[in-house]
Amino acid sequence: MTKYLCSYLLLLLAGLTVSHAHAADEQTSGKQYNVLFIAIDDLNDWVGCLGGNPQAITPNFDRFARQHAMVMNRAYCPSTVCGPTRSALLTGKHATHTGVYGNGQNLKHAPKAKDLETLPEYVGNRGYHTLSRGKIFHKHGDPNSPGGVDQGQWAFQEFVNAKGSNGPTLWEEKPALAGIKSGGSPFAWGAVKGPTEKTKDYATCVWAADQLERDFDGKPFFMAVGISKPHLTWHVPQEFFDLYPLDEIEAAPFQRDDLNDIVRNDGKPIFKPTDRFLLADGNDMHKQANRAYLACVSYVDHSLGVLLNKLEQSKYADNTIVMIWGDHGWHLSEKMHYGKTGLWEESARVPFIVNVPGVTPPNTKCDGVVNLIDMYPTLLELCELPPNPENDGRSFAPLLANPAMQWNQPTLTTYQYKNHSITDGRYRYTWYGGRANGAEELYDHDTDPLEHTNLASNSDYKKVITRLRKHLPTHHEPDSPRNQHNALKKSKYQKRMEFKKEKLE
Repeated sequence: MTKYLCSYLLLLLAGLTVSHAHAADEQTSGKQYNVLFIAIDDLNDWVGCLGGNPQAITPNFDRFARQHAMVMNRAYCPSTVCGPTRSALLTGKHATHTGVYGNGQNLKHAPKAKDLETLPEYVGNRGYHTLSRGKIFHKHGDPNSPGGVDQGQWAFQEFVNAKGSNGPTLWEEKPALAGIKSGGSPFAWGAVKGPTEKTKDYATCVWAADQLERDFDGKPFFMAVGISKPHLTWHVPQEFFDLYPLDEIEAAPFQRDDLNDIVRNDGKPIFKPTDRFLLADGNDMHKQANRAYLACVSYVDHSLGVLLNKLEQSKYADNTIVMIWGDHGWHLSEKMHYGKTGLWEESARVPFIVNVPGVTPPNTKCDGVVNLIDMYPTLLELCELPPNPENDGRSFAPLLANPAMQWNQPTLTTYQYKNHSITDGRYRYTWYGGRANGAEELYDHDTDPLEHTNLASNSDYKKVITRLRKHLPTHHEPDSPRNQHNALKKSKYQKRMEFKKEKLE
């Protein structure tokens, strides 16, 4: 009797297990997350909920974080330049493995990267409907695209170019400075005439909001939205400048001797003030520059509010992961620097706001150290997709559910060949293997959050440096080919001219 009873119980248990498994499958398939993937170009932590500048007016960011999302307080970029950081996070591979170290290198022409399955491709090949508008990739070359530049449309099932301009078509106030260019972007700012609704980023957010009325044939969606501001030039409508009266602006602090203790092995300084800094400083324009950047941040907030409000009211509100991220930081006079490209905290730390419905506790700040390259494996885990073994990053999904958990893993930021910074949240260690023959920096953020005092030569910190150096890359892929898309553009131009000539003849 006991024997038969045991058999019956085992069969019953097996049946319950099977039933439970089927129920779990149904629940998973019914609740598979959508993804709203929002990139913001050149945004630092000057956002209310991020705490980088108390002057920032960002009601939509702040409300979203307060009601729905977690702020990743110690998030860092894989590189401090647009192209390499986007290539890294979208392929899941660091520049040291792909050779994409600069904006002049194209992902699709990098021998070690061109065949990698990017994040939108990966999810699109596994049941997701993928769509995009705005800047997600960074001008990757494709000989089959007009002008040799495709902006990454090859990675999405639907791709819409972001048309329009936030630029200086008409000014209500003359741009203050325009003498310095970097990457084709003049150091200039000013208010533009015309309605906000006609600007590019606002139109992009309206487009994304409209997509939330679709069904996508019953598939989950992965929608990437690229916002161009606050990238230079800092031209936005007057209403956003009006939020910041110039006489009330407090410019970001800096020290004039801040670069003196960052030296080569021969004692010579590595860095000097940037041309943008010298231009702003010589013309007493720090407050104006800070104001213009803040105006752009508020413009981004206003535009993004259209999308976030629509999501909140849509049928996708309860099953859509939202990741809002900046591709790198941006200096506004700190380290006598205006721009990115450094390996200091202002360049390497990024804004990162995450909402996973039913997982992330709202109105929470997480101090666990993460990197944007970790988004790829994290999203795969959250969306219950198989992991990609090519990924360099690691999933921080456990941290989203438990932001107070122990999470000790230093992370890597790279700028150009063999220049790396490692941070564990407290210390930042930087090694200039390619720029200055192994020169070093070390900062203790507990006592020196603005990174004024380089401790690398202080013998008391040898153990810290030894510990962090263990996380430096051991492999450095050579630079991938450069200037490919320019060559392609020239080739396309030449072909068009030859065609026109033939027609005339």
